[in-house]
Amino acid sequence: MPGGTATAAIEVARVLPGLRRDIELVGFAGRHGAEPQSAYQPPINVQQLALSGPALYETSMRFGWPKVESATGQVDLLHCTSIIPFATNAKMVATIHDLAFLKYPQFFSRRGNSVFRRSLKILLKRADMLLCSSQSTLEDCSEFGFSQDRLRHVPLGVNAPIVMTTRDQIKTRYNLPDSFLLFVGTLEPRKNLTRLIAALESLGDSVPELVVVGATGWGDVSESSKVSSQVKSRVRFAGFVQPVDLGAIYASAEVLCYPSLMEGFGLPILEAMSYGTPVVTSKGSSTQEVAGNAAVLVDPLDVASIAAGILQALSHKSELQRLGIARANEMTWQATAAKTADVYEQVVR
Repeated sequence: MPGGTATAAIEVARVLPGLRRDIELVGFAGRHGAEPQSAYQPPINVQQLALSGPALYETSMRFGWPKVESATGQVDLLHCTSIIPFATNAKMVATIHDLAFLKYPQFFSRRGNSVFRRSLKILLKRADMLLCSSQSTLEDCSEFGFSQDRLRHVPLGVNAPIVMTTRDQIKTRYNLPDSFLLFVGTLEPRKNLTRLIAALESLGDSVPELVVVGATGWGDVSESSKVSSQVKSRVRFAGFVQPVDLGAIYASAEVLCYPSLMEGFGLPILEAMSYGTPVVTSKGSSTQEVAGNAAVLVDPLDVASIAAGILQALSHKSELQRLGIARANEMTWQATAAKTADVYEQVVR
């Protein structure tokens, strides 16, 4: 599925073979009838298991079948790139981006909560090591019961900025205003769009319109009765944007507004910074870790704080652009892949 989890898995798989020739990567996935979108095409061969989706999750967790080896052949180590633990005879590591389902269960479906909680309990018994995208997530896993020697902080990275389409092209293609604020992410309650829109309402015409880029999830704020028709007219929902266009949108935005309640990492923060776009994001979570000292930090529960942060970012654009680019240059997928390979070696040996 498009999103940060897919991006992280694909980028590590793309970079790692060039760093460590002693590691051979073999991909696996559930059975699918169609190819993934071109931007999310895995860079390695992917073998398909006999099942897919919920059926695969349930049989893997309940019955330990089908084994990953039925598709890949014998392997030394299985890396689950999300919290779902697939069945294997090999040693296992898993990437954990966040435990939001424990802290904000109301933001997830009953089935989602059940799958995630059962997955985490299986990983507690089965996984040799967890790769945590942020220190915040590592601490959450520790509180859940994982010992420190089974946890590794492996931050995510960002690619060098590439603008493949012009400002005029993306303006026409997505019906964008000349000047706009930007939000990037799947539409779901923990992204805190309702408070962000309330902050815009309090600022009125003193700030540009908001463009929301991201696939529809659940709790769609565009249909919320709490959002006035006047404010809705200043919020444009662009939907899912192909990565070839996203760079130009980042580069054209005045500010990325990302006051999420909880993130495992927050890739849009680094992506925006790499294009020199000022960032407003939440303090006191992994988003503060990712931002470093290169963003305006706000209280995500306080509409007035979000509004003030947007004004501050608009008035300090040059400074935030400089700091953001420097921060993005520090965070690379090469570093992520190298730390991942170190974990593989440690677990296998």
